[in-house]
Amino acid sequence: MNPTLGQRLTALDQGQRIRLALGIALFVAIAVVGLVMGRQTEWRVLYSNLADKDGGAVIAQLTTLNVPYKYTEGGGAIMVPAERVHDVRLKLASQGLPKGAVSGFEMMEANRFGMTQFQERLTFQRGLEGELTRSIQALASVASARVHLALPNQNGFFREQQKPSASVLLSLHPGRALDKNQLAGIVHLVASSVPEMNPNAVSVLDDTGKLLSANPEAAAGVDAEQLQYVQHIEQLYSRRIMDMLEPLVGKQNVKAQVTAELDFSQTESTTESHRPNQSPDSSAVRSQQLVESTNGTQATPPAGVPGATTNQPPAQAAAPINGQPQTLAANGQTSTANNSSKKESIVNYEVDKTIKVTKGAVGVIKRITAAVVLNNQTGVDAKGVPTSVPLTEAQLEKMTALVRETVGFSQDRGDSVNLMNAPFAPEKVAANDTPVWRQPEVQDLARSLAWPLGTLGLAALVLLGVVRPAMKALNQPAQVITELEESADLAQLDALENDQPDRPQLSGPGTVNGTQEPTAAELRLEDARKLTRDNPAAVANIVKTWINGEAPA
Repeated sequence: MNPTLGQRLTALDQGQRIRLALGIALFVAIAVVGLVMGRQTEWRVLYSNLADKDGGAVIAQLTTLNVPYKYTEGGGAIMVPAERVHDVRLKLASQGLPKGAVSGFEMMEANRFGMTQFQERLTFQRGLEGELTRSIQALASVASARVHLALPNQNGFFREQQKPSASVLLSLHPGRALDKNQLAGIVHLVASSVPEMNPNAVSVLDDTGKLLSANPEAAAGVDAEQLQYVQHIEQLYSRRIMDMLEPLVGKQNVKAQVTAELDFSQTESTTESHRPNQSPDSSAVRSQQLVESTNGTQATPPAGVPGATTNQPPAQAAAPINGQPQTLAANGQTSTANNSSKKESIVNYEVDKTIKVTKGAVGVIKRITAAVVLNNQTGVDAKGVPTSVPLTEAQLEKMTALVRETVGFSQDRGDSVNLMNAPFAPEKVAANDTPVWRQPEVQDLARSLAWPLGTLGLAALVLLGVVRPAMKALNQPAQVITELEESADLAQLDALENDQPDRPQLSGPGTVNGTQEPTAAELRLEDARKLTRDNPAAVANIVKTWINGEAPA
């Protein structure tokens, strides 16, 4: 019959029992530690760079929601478990958290009873400043902003009203900058939000105290947009040259640099030209004046007594056509006199005139200089060894012509194109002398695998070094006990069959094939002696069982 677990444990000595208990306890402890470390909470940032007031409100709400939290080093961010980040953010947003350090027109909703007109105007001004701050902070380059408005009290009794003004303080993200258009947009935003504010009355400063909204006309030096435009032109021509030559010589085998001289001066010219005089028929008359005068003896007025006779019209003249003129008398007779007439005609014609105003273009290319370097071609010599072969003169001339056509070469403009062929120096790969165990990625991998691998290694060591030997010792006494019980049963059967049972110690040695071999009884006796020497406690228990007359299990 198989012995029970209790009998096996009883058969072990005290040292084996201690080692077995210690091994099982260590194995269970390692398993628990590995399970706990494997399920360690992963923390994620909930909010960062909060104001003290908003941070306190968020912490109070997290405590109410029973959400665990902790701070990063320095208290710059609040961290919560990774699986609850989005849930907590939505819950806090539903309660209006974080409110932010900037308040807008929502301040007008908390009007107190009995507020004076000055307090209402001040609250409106603070709300307008907050709204402008929020709008400016929406820019990607702006980390934070503050807006100060100077709104004078408008009074109809003042003869000269003071105009409003504003100041904006910006804090930019590291490595970011605002270009000219963005600054103009901020100034226009602030000036358009306040009635009667002139954009020149808006001052924009950065966190270093530098005035960003300076008048560009008064600023000295080269305009940044002009430099940017020159760089764009140079890069455009360089890219054209690369696109033209790379299919011929291969990538990484051509280098091109272009220098462009541009004229940013603004010129304006006015030209006035007159067309030559034309014939009178095809000319346009602007004005015409006709003067006609006649000089000579005047006719004698009629004389006599007024009446019907004197009022008769004079008779028809009877003078000849080509004769001397005659003066008519009162009785109808003519009289001759010397007359002269003068006729003047003045005609003014329109003068053809053309006025032409020409404005010169800004950013005209004055001169282009291109420098191109080509690498040698890779060839094979007579022995089949790869070698560097320079380009031929014909190839260089063709490529030079291609580059000239690409950049729009103009000799009158003074352009220059220089193309040279030379072997490129091979790139040397910098050897990494840092040992493998000191490389950052290796250290990160070791940190991430330290706990899992360490836990598995320690568990295997305890299992193989402590628990397994104890389990072997636990199974060995059970086998010996089984053999002794079988030998006892055989002895009892022999005693029942023979009145005189065989005694192993009295039986003589046997001979098998001329060789003396131990009998089965001698072998069992030797095993019993060995068990007695190795595990006396188990033998003592067996003998105790026999003496008490207990039946074997």
